[in-house]
Amino acid sequence: MFDENVPPVAEAAEASLPGSAEAQRCVILVDAALPPGRAANAAAVIALTLGQRHPELVGPELVDASGMAHPGLIPIGITILAATPEEMAAARDKALGRGLDVVAFPVEGQQTTDYAAFRAAVSWVETAALTFVGIGLYGPRKAVGRVVGRFGLFA
Repeated sequence: MFDENVPPVAEAAEASLPGSAEAQRCVILVDAALPPGRAANAAAVIALTLGQRHPELVGPELVDASGMAHPGLIPIGITILAATPEEMAAARDKALGRGLDVVAFPVEGQQTTDYAAFRAAVSWVETAALTFVGIGLYGPRKAVGRVVGRFGLFA
């Protein structure tokens, strides 16, 4: 139980995760030209996949003052930044070259609700010709920062 006189301590947005010696960072770049609904969709799809690939990104459950448990959330936060599709492709290549985990969401994913059709559409496009609505990056804080340092927040 919590001491009601002492508020919980907020963890740093770029903290070391359990089992990690180095501070980690999670960032999502979203196409700056997307309308808000599609941008939110792209960020959600990427975040879900990052969470699946990195179970350590899901923090312990949250328990409120009534004792109700709520599912754990990401303890290091996710920054959502804006970029053009060309900038995302370059950032993807740079991130892969630095050994970061990259989750890329090709534009074809927002052109259908049928995953088999999405997979088929992507299979016809060469890697260098893919256009992304968003990319997620995860890895050491400094390495991620070197890739995304020039991008501003998605607005």
